[in-house]
Amino acid sequence: MRVLFFTPPARVHIFAQVPMAWALRAAGHEVHVANRPNMMDDVTRAGLAAVPVGPPFDPGAYIREEKQESLPWESWQEVLEFAELRPERLTYDYMHAVHTAWTLVFQGISPPEVMDDLVGFARAWRPDLVVWDTLAYAGPVAARACGAAHARLMFGLDVIGRMRERYLDAVRRRPAELREDPLEEWLGPVLERYGCAFGEDMVMGQWTVDPLPSSMRLAVDHHYVPVRHVPYHGPATVPGWLREPPVRRRVCLTLGLSVREVLGGDRVSIGDLLEAVADLDAEVVATLNADQLAGVSRVPDNVRVVDFVPLNELLPSCSAIIHQGGFGTLQAALTHGIPQVVLPPRAGDWDSRIWARRVQDAGAGLSVPDARKVTAGEVRDMLARVLGEPSFAAGAARLRTEMLGTPAPRDVVPVLEQLTALGRS
Repeated sequence: MRVLFFTPPARVHIFAQVPMAWALRAAGHEVHVANRPNMMDDVTRAGLAAVPVGPPFDPGAYIREEKQESLPWESWQEVLEFAELRPERLTYDYMHAVHTAWTLVFQGISPPEVMDDLVGFARAWRPDLVVWDTLAYAGPVAARACGAAHARLMFGLDVIGRMRERYLDAVRRRPAELREDPLEEWLGPVLERYGCAFGEDMVMGQWTVDPLPSSMRLAVDHHYVPVRHVPYHGPATVPGWLREPPVRRRVCLTLGLSVREVLGGDRVSIGDLLEAVADLDAEVVATLNADQLAGVSRVPDNVRVVDFVPLNELLPSCSAIIHQGGFGTLQAALTHGIPQVVLPPRAGDWDSRIWARRVQDAGAGLSVPDARKVTAGEVRDMLARVLGEPSFAAGAARLRTEMLGTPAPRDVVPVLEQLTALGRS
């Protein structure tokens, strides 16, 4: 069969789909990956066929810098969150505001030019299955327009599905003349333009491929296909120093690629983090680039700074990791059973704070509510506990065992073949 993948224009989102794409390719299926023209190198370097759609993507024009003086201290991303789980906050008015605000974000990820190009390619190539990222709604639109089956491939927790259930239930309780749904109001006319009609599968997929451990997943009444997360961090060379066993405990410090490339800068002080590990009896490998180090006056002697090193190669030699709770980083840590200190940002974090709490609740690490308010001493104390108390390594090992018990991408291919046969129109 033919399978078309589509993600937002960000490397980490593309990387998350590569293992599933290659599992299908290795099973003999044709695979294409569509994205913005400036993301084509990231697709082709993964050995996959790339299809450019829409104009090049400019992160600076899409997400405003939080440091701009014109913005209030609390941006709307901090106030209106799909990741809100507290029942007392989930009123109709709040959930409606969240759907309204984030629909504008989704429109920026899948603007009309992208929609038209992706639908045009899908109608010409005729895929049997479209696999789309949970934020990339041009994917299900293209699938509906060409008659393909379609499924989400999750990037993180299903916070949309979780809130969507409660929101639609609240909408149904309102008078008929007051029932509104911003996502339907956007996607409905878009689909009509291609001769199609809106359905809830446009938001949730006909089914969802989910690489999360079942114990970490949010409870949503939906068809999930579990798959083991396989870390992929792009093409890289293993450096010579990493081929030698560390002479003392090794700690990874990373703030992720999304923060660098899309979200407009770090949400935590680099200087404070380096100060926190300065007196640690360990080798700290910090994946920081020149821009991130620009305001740092001193790099401690026990810190090795590298612009990039594949986490899948680095983490097996590590005793702990400090990070901001990004999906790829956290999943890589779970894959290798590494205890974690999670410092989630407050603004625009999507699901990082939920991840952080769940890692802590599972006994696999420690976290803070807001990384912008944590001190170097607090980070040092958390890291000392994670390294010194065996319970954290045991908790991380339990999650790794759970992940290893989940079907690998190649084992999921027959399931996708069966569901595609049923889902095509």
